[in-house]
Formats: sequence, structure tokens, C-alpha cells
Amino acid sequence: MQTIRVNLGPRSYDIVVVNGNAGIAPFTGKRLPKVAKAFVVSDANTAAHAARISGLLSNAGIAVLASALPAGENTKRLEMAARLYDELAAWPADRQTLVVAVGGGVIGDLAGFVAATYNRGLALMMVPTTLLAMVDSSVGGKVGINLPAGKNLVGAFHQPAVVWIDTRVLETLPDREYRSGLGEVVKYGVIMDADFFAWMEANVSAVLKRDPTAIEHIVARSCRLKADVVEKDEREETGLRMILNYGHTFAHAFEAIGGYGAWLHGEAVAAGMVCASRLAEKRGLIGSDLTQRQIRLLQAFDLPIDAKPHWPTNELLASMYRDKKTQAGNLRFVLPTKLGEVKAFDDVPESQVIEALTSR
Repeated sequence: MQTIRVNLGPRSYDIVVVNGNAGIAPFTGKRLPKVAKAFVVSDANTAAHAARISGLLSNAGIAVLASALPAGENTKRLEMAARLYDELAAWPADRQTLVVAVGGGVIGDLAGFVAATYNRGLALMMVPTTLLAMVDSSVGGKVGINLPAGKNLVGAFHQPAVVWIDTRVLETLPDREYRSGLGEVVKYGVIMDADFFAWMEANVSAVLKRDPTAIEHIVARSCRLKADVVEKDEREETGLRMILNYGHTFAHAFEAIGGYGAWLHGEAVAAGMVCASRLAEKRGLIGSDLTQRQIRLLQAFDLPIDAKPHWPTNELLASMYRDKKTQAGNLRFVLPTKLGEVKAFDDVPESQVIEALTSR
């Protein structure tokens, strides 16, 4: 077991990295002794894993209500949140009920949003089942749902009580889902840790083979790096947390214009990072060598590095203007200044964005 502490005063919590879920019930009882009920939310892909978690909690004397939703990005919407609210009310849940989100980013964001808003806030346990959720969405307290107009436009900050990461579940994760998670892992190396990036370059084979030691390293290191940022800027008030959005202004546009689900989030982030790096080149912030290093590593992980040629540039730009990171009508981008360091810029002309989108 590895434990990564996220220090946020009264909202502090642990990220626990284990290989096997046997200890989840006693850990829950120790950390959340007042919890008597658990609302376990999953989707069609993770229902069997959620059933095992439910059984362990039930055997420990915790009353369990399980809800399995359809899989896919389309589940992260108001109608599904309303369904979960109704199930909580009919049970009924109380303020000592724990919401347990068992799944990838969609389930974590949706169940987390419901936990943040039902009865003005219920305790939340994140049990991520994808690499991307383990290293990104389960940590940091951002929860939310999509609107037709854009991704994550309705949401809240609601820190989990604990994040329970069982790396064993990655053994059966579909290859595309696993590689998608690597897009976010590469991001951490670019924005904060040049040594971590170099480690990935040297250990591509072990990572792709899902070597347990390699997986434990990339999960624990990514979580520690994100925790370091969240501790300093929990609610995006100082601007530091903005660095976690490297590649995301482009990525969210790719997801919206391509149709949610056409690309997985980590795939969109991979192509978005390359576009952002090309944009940094055009502004004279970096040399082409840094972009090429990212391209080589992302290609080694079989991730996309370009926007789809048939996506209209004007539609991509329009989507970027709707992004939450836009300020006073100006596009805002996180761009690398060297390996392991990025900064935010809100003075980027559209012409440079178009060049970055269309460069090959």
C-alpha cells in the first residue's frame, strides 16, 4: 500500500494505491466511522467490480444501495444526475451516507457532482477503474456534468473523503482505454517533472506491458504531482491549477466537434498537447526539439498527435471560445516554456491557433 496525502486543512484526504480491494471496508470504517450507508454508483462496464466493493462494504455492516448506469460520456448529463437524486431520496439517504463512485471519469464526475449537491453535500469515495481516472479525475475535487453546449459546464468543487486506487483492475482494462490514460500521464512530465518524462521515455516497453512496478510508479507519481498543485490552488484562485489544463483547450474542442466518444479524453489531450507545443514554438517560447520529444513519446504510446483534417477550423475555434478557461473573450492557453514548466497566456491571436491546428 502507498498513501499519498492531499493536505487541504479540514478537507485533507489520502490517495491509497493498492493491489487488491480486500482492505477497502476496514479502511472505510477507520476513516469514516460515522458512515452507515453507502450509495455505490457504477456503469455497465464496472458493475461487476462495483458488486465486489458492495459486498465487502455490506459484510462490514454498511447498508448498501447500488446503481449501475449506461456506459459512455452521454451518461454525464442532468437527466442521469436526476435519476441518482431520486434513488437517494427513495432509499432514503441521509447526511451520513457515503457516495462511492466506481468507474472512470464519467462516473467519478457524475457521482461526485451528485455527492456535492444532494443534501448540500455527502461524503465521497472515489474508486477509479481506468488509468486516466486514477491519475487525473479522481484527484482534486472537480466534479460536474456536461451540457449540449460544452463539457463540464455545470459542476462544483467537492473533495473526496478518500481515493482508493486498486491497480490490479488495470490488468483487464481495454488497451485503448489504458493508452488514453497515458496521455494524461505524459502531461504531468511536460508541465512539472522533466525527470518523470525522461523515465517514461526510457520505460515505454514496461509501461505498455503493464508491468506492476511501472504502473505503480506512474500512478503514484502522477497523483503526487497533481496533489502538489491542488494543495496550492484548490479552487483555481491563484492561477497555479491552470497548468493542469495543458493541451485541454484544444482537447475539449476536439471532443465537442468530433462528437463525445469519438476520441477518448486522453487521446484528445495527447493531440491537444502537440498543438499547444506547436503554438509555443510559433511564439518563440521553445524550440522544435521539445515538441518532437512529445510527439515521439505519444506515438510510442500509440496516441494521436493531430486534429482530424475534416474537423472545420472555424468550429474548433468557436468551441474554444466557449471553454471555461476563456477570460474576457480572450482565448487562454497553457504553453510550455521548457520541459517540466508551463505558463498561461491569454494574448494568443487566432492566426497562431489556426497555424497550430493545421501544422503537420
